[in-house]
Amino acid sequence: MTDTLVNAPVRPNDPVIRLDPDDNVVVAREDIPAGTEVGSEGVTTLADIPLGHKIATRAIRKGEPILKYSTVIGFAGEDLAPGAYLHVHNVLNGDVKKDYRFAEEYRPADLLPADQRATFMGIRRPDGAVGTRNYIGLFITVNCSATVARKVAAYFDEERLADYPNVDGVVAFVHEQGCGMELTGEPMDLLRRTLAGYIRHPNIAGAVVFSLGCERNNLPKFFEEQSLASGKMLHAVTMQQVGGTAAAIEAGKQAVREMLPLANDVAREPCSAEHISIGLQCGGSDGFSGLSANPALGKAVDILVRHGGTAMLSETPELYGVEHTLTARMRSREVGEKFIDRINWWLDYTKGRDTQMNGVVSPGNQAGGLANIIEKALGGSKKGGSAGIEDVFRYAEPVTTKGLVIMDTPGFDPVSATGQIAGGANLICFTTGRGSCFGSFPAPTIKLATNTPMFSRMVGDMDINCGAVIDGQRSLDEMGEDIFATILAIASGQKSKSEALGVGEEEFAPWPIGVTG
Repeated sequence: MTDTLVNAPVRPNDPVIRLDPDDNVVVAREDIPAGTEVGSEGVTTLADIPLGHKIATRAIRKGEPILKYSTVIGFAGEDLAPGAYLHVHNVLNGDVKKDYRFAEEYRPADLLPADQRATFMGIRRPDGAVGTRNYIGLFITVNCSATVARKVAAYFDEERLADYPNVDGVVAFVHEQGCGMELTGEPMDLLRRTLAGYIRHPNIAGAVVFSLGCERNNLPKFFEEQSLASGKMLHAVTMQQVGGTAAAIEAGKQAVREMLPLANDVAREPCSAEHISIGLQCGGSDGFSGLSANPALGKAVDILVRHGGTAMLSETPELYGVEHTLTARMRSREVGEKFIDRINWWLDYTKGRDTQMNGVVSPGNQAGGLANIIEKALGGSKKGGSAGIEDVFRYAEPVTTKGLVIMDTPGFDPVSATGQIAGGANLICFTTGRGSCFGSFPAPTIKLATNTPMFSRMVGDMDINCGAVIDGQRSLDEMGEDIFATILAIASGQKSKSEALGVGEEEFAPWPIGVTG
């Protein structure tokens, strides 16, 4: 598979983009009216083509594969003439034989010597971890204590934190789980693993955990299972023991007051980029996602990996359809089979359900030009660049391997990013074509727009305009360098757009897998 956007600039006056010489479709760079001659392809459009959507460049017989990036994204549902509009109405799903070729294309990272690696201004923790932010977190074992956490967080406003300039904030991380669920098993394991990952996160200086007292996610059992212990920077407050809601709020305030001077006693210092760990996300994808922002982010990932850093490719259901292109890049057959096991789990979990893994992507994705999950996955996987894939982790597991890894998560962005942050991501890089307004705490989100019109319309939420690639103004390599520079700046304390807006507290969403009752 070639990447022509890397090897040749987009032609500024051409209304379409050709991604591979073998493709039988091109992508519209702009809205193209019916009857428009596309000279570079020798076709005339037979219908109005919205920007980001596909045009047939030759006659395609019914049942013949549709090729984009020299990869099958579906099959023609009818005989198609050159210049025809291709979308959900005539690009159909079908079985594609997949050769996993485990580890056949694996290439170890070409690591730079330690003294040549980029640096950022990070916050060193006593355990050797490095943070990009410095928050006090308020956590709950069960939704019954959510109000207490929220009220304590609200109390520590900008005025009350004025004497602690090195503390980025006091944030409540609330959820809807913790009781009415299985006492043991995967759902409880996921919840506890996620909470513990946040409590230990290098961007969390100190934490208070609030419990009701009678919930199934029992606080002492949670602490024991996750090897957590109360101390100067980790406090526990149980509502039924301290005397109820008001008393728990006061106890929480006092715990934060005690931690603030200690949390404030930090200073940023130069740290190697090997301490940066980013979660890769895409949401509100469009037909340009796989052409600009995703592959440009992949270029930045390749740079980060060379500097010793870590990147997590996730959203497993949105990698389905191109999983064989990833298993070929994995370090070993064992790692590849771990990934296929998760793909098979998802196939079983979604069997017979109206989900995008079974073919139908969201209305927003369709409006943006994506015909099905395979086309979406083809673009989404490009966030991982070209680096070898070192390991596969389950949701919210601590990521202990450097380089490019996969973490199994759902495709829903808040749930997926929550798992990545619990695993140690200290930044999130989020590509969007439709205009997602996502943000996250305690790891800030950097949002990358796939096209210039959306970036201009939503400049208050977007950090980087990767539409410059579509406009022919930047190559993917140049865009990747720009993204990497922004990663270093945000990691050093510069606020991202969503962070400045205060977006992220409501986006904490542990995976609510399993039944309740």
